[in-house]
Amino acid sequence: MQLPFLSRLRPAPLVSIVRLQGAIGIPARHGAAGLSDAGLAPVLARAFRQGRPVAVAIALNSPGGSPVQSSLIAARVRRLAEETHLPVHVFVEDVAASGGYWLATAGDVIWADESSVLGSIGVISAGFGFAELIRRHGIERRVHSAGAAKSWLDPFRPETPEDVARLHRLLAPIHESFKAQVVARRGDRLPPGQDLFTGEVWTGRQAVALGLADGIGHLEPTMRGLFGERLRFRSYGQRVPFLRRFGLSAADLVDAAADRAAASRLTPQAWM
Repeated sequence: MQLPFLSRLRPAPLVSIVRLQGAIGIPARHGAAGLSDAGLAPVLARAFRQGRPVAVAIALNSPGGSPVQSSLIAARVRRLAEETHLPVHVFVEDVAASGGYWLATAGDVIWADESSVLGSIGVISAGFGFAELIRRHGIERRVHSAGAAKSWLDPFRPETPEDVARLHRLLAPIHESFKAQVVARRGDRLPPGQDLFTGEVWTGRQAVALGLADGIGHLEPTMRGLFGERLRFRSYGQRVPFLRRFGLSAADLVDAAADRAAASRLTPQAWM
């Protein structure tokens, strides 16, 4: 026989909350916003291992970003979930699109608001072409390289069919990896014969009907309904540098631009 007062003496169950908000990519050196595997690794480790939680809840609000960082973060969540044997509940807020939806698939259960936007399972590379503009202004573009493909997709030169074909050879396997992730995590819940990988987006209720989400629910009441009213919450997030608490500094903007420029010189911008 269990005495009622003994149950009150036991500590209330704990759920760790991790907030993933913003674009997915490499943050600037002074801490500009960005979700990256390196930045989130210690946060996720604490959330899964500290305080003996009964579950981890991820509050997600991301329009996407880097395919690689999306993959790395989601894989880390799954490794920690398997090592600790903890269920992961993802709660989509405004949006989980492209790489944001890749992150959502790391959850065992995906919840959304009626008006959340989910999906956009595709890959995009976008840019501008200025060849005619500089020609009209009498500007000559001079580029010298060792390697025929080194200056491909130069925005100041006309686009060539060879460059477009080369770009699609990069985008296609990234898209296949994205589809494989969704099928691996959601395959038995997806409707057969329906192509959900076109880049289209859906609202929360539509996503539930399509198997891209499991239900409509908000974090605190849903988790209390699952684990009891006595449930405790502990939040974990990335540390914000002191100066950034007062707004974005000029150094943040310069560093973000420099990092993006360095990346664009190495690879075309492929975003999810």
